[in-house]
Amino acid sequence: MRLPETRDLFARKLQFPAPRDEVLETVGDTELSPPDGESTTIRAVIDRSDVETFDSADDLYDTLMLLVGAQFIGRRYYDDRGGIPGDEENEVSF
Repeated sequence: MRLPETRDLFARKLQFPAPRDEVLETVGDTELSPPDGESTTIRAVIDRSDVETFDSADDLYDTLMLLVGAQFIGRRYYDDRGGIPGDEENEVSF
């Protein structure tokens, strides 16, 4: 499952506020597929947290987003503006 799809999964499968144990039992074995790298489970990510109760699907999703590894970021240091970091000398302002 892709990371952005988890918010809908949480809203469908869980009643909030949801205790940590219920989250892990209900959706913990769901596999997360990163754009680049090795997949992991929701359980492995939530285990990095000390949160005991999630107030909403958004709260659980935000916690997940904070704890996933770099493989879920996509292209690191990508800048679609085309500038080179630290190259203020050639900066153009419109």
